[in-house]
Amino acid sequence: MKSSSLQIGSFTFNWGSRTYVMGILNVTPDSFSGDGIITKGDAVKVAVEQARNFLTYGADILDVGGESTRPGSAPVNADEEMERVIPIIRALKNNFPEAIISIDTYKAQVAEEAIRAGAQIINDVWGLRADDGLALVAAKYKTPVILMHNRSNPASVEIREKFGNAYVGAEYENLIEDVKRELLSSVELARKTGIAESHIVLDPGVGFGKTREHNLELIDRLNEIRELEYPILLGTSRKSFIGFTLDLPADQRVEGTAATVAVGITRGADIIRVHDVKEMARVAKMTDAIVRQK
Repeated sequence: MKSSSLQIGSFTFNWGSRTYVMGILNVTPDSFSGDGIITKGDAVKVAVEQARNFLTYGADILDVGGESTRPGSAPVNADEEMERVIPIIRALKNNFPEAIISIDTYKAQVAEEAIRAGAQIINDVWGLRADDGLALVAAKYKTPVILMHNRSNPASVEIREKFGNAYVGAEYENLIEDVKRELLSSVELARKTGIAESHIVLDPGVGFGKTREHNLELIDRLNEIRELEYPILLGTSRKSFIGFTLDLPADQRVEGTAATVAVGITRGADIIRVHDVKEMARVAKMTDAIVRQK
């Protein structure tokens, strides 16, 4: 591991000691999983209550996002995205001053405003490739970044009403080697801009420009991504490849998600990004007890 730990405020991520849990706060009207905060009334109040539950059940990070990343979703401009997420981040910081907050965005302007409001991590689904300014923001504020692999193509989305949209037709010469190479390209962008090695976390991008079979293989071979020697975030929660495998809609995928989390941890995941924090924190704790015995 290029760095054994990451310090954010008074909190230390000691990589390899246990699995850390990131709880998803979707400030969107069109989340694939049906958990968009905007649809449930007073968004700030709902977000604070959801965050309170997440922290009670064991979340280490609160991940706030204002633009849906589901296949085929409509893009949101920076102003609208900020209108959604900045009040939420401020409220979370006021109510839970010790909580670690990440901003799920690929836009430099949104990231900078989110950091000023209290966010401490940038979670970029495009691995610094969508907005040249994002790496500069991360370097300026010395903010850790989560760099995700992404080959999403809006032209190759299949609409399936029961399971949610999915990417089809994604082609790889060698899935794992291609993902590793493209992740390292994002790492190089980060390093050139002055982002510290210890501030880089990698996400293999389960569900982003990958078929069901690609996603299953990626989880099974996550240890090969871990060979890059950066901490790994795994985001599988409620995703359509679970629905395709189990023939279940998004609101019935908790057991399938649990299986991906348990296997992912055995393959080296350091952080799991989940909707069902209570259940997945328990899965992580149990799996850690098996695979991280001292």
